[in-house]
Amino acid sequence: MSTHSSAPRILLLPGWQDSGDGHWQTRWEAVHGDERVQQHDWLWPRRGDWMAQLEEAVLADERPVVLVAHSLGNHLVSSWTDHSRLVGRVQAALMVAPPDLERPEVPPQLFNWRPMRLPRLPFPALAVYSEDDPWCTPERARWLAAQWGVPSRSIGARGHVNHDSGLGDWPEGRAWLQALMTRGGASVV
Repeated sequence: MSTHSSAPRILLLPGWQDSGDGHWQTRWEAVHGDERVQQHDWLWPRRGDWMAQLEEAVLADERPVVLVAHSLGNHLVSSWTDHSRLVGRVQAALMVAPPDLERPEVPPQLFNWRPMRLPRLPFPALAVYSEDDPWCTPERARWLAAQWGVPSRSIGARGHVNHDSGLGDWPEGRAWLQALMTRGGASVV
């Protein structure tokens, strides 16, 4: 599919179990028309399958893409970046609530995402984390961002930055995304 628009496509990359009603990603899809990358299995995510779906989504249109990841979606970005020849099409990435997949209490459904792939990202990105995320300590979130070579930003105590966090349309996150898209993230942090 080819298009004449030069505006980048915003691809939403939900985490394990998808982003349901009330999640800011679902709101962004409804309000802004962002595209959700669908996965075949949201409950038992297989890294290779998820990477293939992202590859197909990027190939579906020649325009550049902006990746908006939540939770396991962050590890999709880093794993895909480590293998794809299409990373040059990525204009920027907003990485929200990256989980620590090396924690001992990680459910078995996510074991095949180990070891974590942590390449330096070759595009502007921002990692956003919460001070009380049950899936990742603030220290570990900052460490993940450092491995990816991107700045990190705390949004305070907002849990896993999901529907339970009560963010609604999350205008602050949208502003960070716009800054990444227009200025490469220089003034995002």
